[in-house]
Amino acid sequence: MNAIPAMDQSSVDAGIPWHYGDPFAEQRLLLAGQGRVELSNRGVVRISGSDRVSWLHSLTTQDFTLPVTSTQALILSPQGHIEHDLHVHDDGEQTWLIVDVDCAEALVTYLRRMRFMLDVIVEDVSDEYAVVGAPEWVTDGVASWHSSVSFAMTDTDDKYVPHRPAKWQVSEVIMPRNQLSDYLAKYPLVGSWAWEAHRIRAGVPRLRFEVDSRSIPHELGLMASAVSMTKGCYRGQETVSKVFYLGNPPRRLVQLSLDGSPNVLPKPGTPVFQEHTQVGVVTSSVQDYEEGPIALAVIKRNVPTDVALLVDGVAAAQTVIVVP
Repeated sequence: MNAIPAMDQSSVDAGIPWHYGDPFAEQRLLLAGQGRVELSNRGVVRISGSDRVSWLHSLTTQDFTLPVTSTQALILSPQGHIEHDLHVHDDGEQTWLIVDVDCAEALVTYLRRMRFMLDVIVEDVSDEYAVVGAPEWVTDGVASWHSSVSFAMTDTDDKYVPHRPAKWQVSEVIMPRNQLSDYLAKYPLVGSWAWEAHRIRAGVPRLRFEVDSRSIPHELGLMASAVSMTKGCYRGQETVSKVFYLGNPPRRLVQLSLDGSPNVLPKPGTPVFQEHTQVGVVTSSVQDYEEGPIALAVIKRNVPTDVALLVDGVAAAQTVIVVP
């Protein structure tokens, strides 16, 4: 077995359990549809008021005029770059947004500026509610966000439907923080290492890892899961439509299978080379229980899909996620 590396304490996930003694067994447990993962460092935003659904429809990339219980939505900059990635659950009376680490405050600040005279109340409830990761579809807690590998979208072509390398079907459960310990005690515990391995294995992008200040939805395989091409105007829509109908994104998300003999994982930000030319950067990496060292990277769109790449001098084979 490969040696277990120590967790990088600069990681945004350093404050939650990384593993409980056997991270590879925990990965197998999660893939078997068992266990729970503490994701209590995630942010939770609650939106109430009679105008909340139409208001979110006007601000985000997602179509909220359709019946919505669980979906993904993005908030873009005027230039079409991703600013917020929202995991959305609506219970009929309130809309719950799960966001990544330390993102809730900035999101709430922006949303409150956009209320105008509408009946909308925006609250950062991260101190009151925690998030727990679960395999498959569960409905515990106050609300549950679901994500599935079937990112089908009827009005797009294969270019923007991601070719996920593995199955990704998970839930993120919201619950009161004072109930978190009792809830976790009911299930086998799985660390965030296994959760990240599951995400990286499936080629699912994460804010502040795969998403940077220049990211647009097309290059990360988010068009099918988080963007509606049939709704009205929203901030950043011009870029989304122009690239979708007339062009190609400058970069693409790719999964890398690394030569495991050096037993070293590249850190996010490590350059990716095609021969002597840098063509991208590593964005996430993990030791997988079955595949060994794997990573996600964002590389130039025109890099051939069959060419071997180099990361810290180590050979890396590509698995296509977003078709160039």
